[in-house]
Amino acid sequence: MAESCTYAAFVTFLVRDQLACRAQVEPIFQPSTECVHGGKTAERFHYWHPVGEKTQKEKHRKNTGLKESCPICMETIVTKQKKTLRCKHSFCEECLKKAFEYKPVCPTCGELYGTLKGIQPDGGTMNITKNSSSLPGYEKYGTIVIHYNIPSGIQKVREHPNPGQPYEGTSRRAYLPDSSEGKMVLKLLTRAFEQRLIFTIGRSTTSGRNNTVTWNDIHHKTSTHGGPTNYGYPDPEYLSRVQDELKVKGIE
Repeated sequence: MAESCTYAAFVTFLVRDQLACRAQVEPIFQPSTECVHGGKTAERFHYWHPVGEKTQKEKHRKNTGLKESCPICMETIVTKQKKTLRCKHSFCEECLKKAFEYKPVCPTCGELYGTLKGIQPDGGTMNITKNSSSLPGYEKYGTIVIHYNIPSGIQKVREHPNPGQPYEGTSRRAYLPDSSEGKMVLKLLTRAFEQRLIFTIGRSTTSGRNNTVTWNDIHHKTSTHGGPTNYGYPDPEYLSRVQDELKVKGIE
């Protein structure tokens, strides 16, 4: 009797970041005198199951114990310590708790949970004035002028990048059209200032100095003219862009 073979395959699913699942197939050869299909097939990789055993599909359907990894610590999530967010991403409960202490957003997709608070130094002021001159592109409207002032101070523990070291304050001026949309953006910026999100402490991109108060990824128009390259007007998309930047921080 001609020798024949059967083939079995083990399929291991590797789950990474809850975003993808791929199958790694390892063929295992097992000599046998009884084949599902006759003939020599060693040159072709047909994944058959031995007689009397469940098919791979049946095994997969009954396999409810697939391990899930935490995207933060990369360890297997223990079921009793699993925390699944509204966005359907899952983590170790303790890992997520520590992550939320830093920033209340999903570490995988960035969805916001709760109110985001920044590290803008305390003691700053935001004052508003208006004038009748218009900005390029908004000739029908006057101008809103925002005056920011953040005094120098000492960095705080558990809040700033270099606790105990001094930081250099700043004074900034920004401009908005006194239109309905400009007024709405002003309200959003006011909320962002109250939540300490307008400024942060870090390295100044203009002076190169460390431990200084800098903008915190919410762009402002600091010039009335010159267009986008000079942080000024006209820039017809600016009001829409800054609203998107504020929305990322949970302000809308």
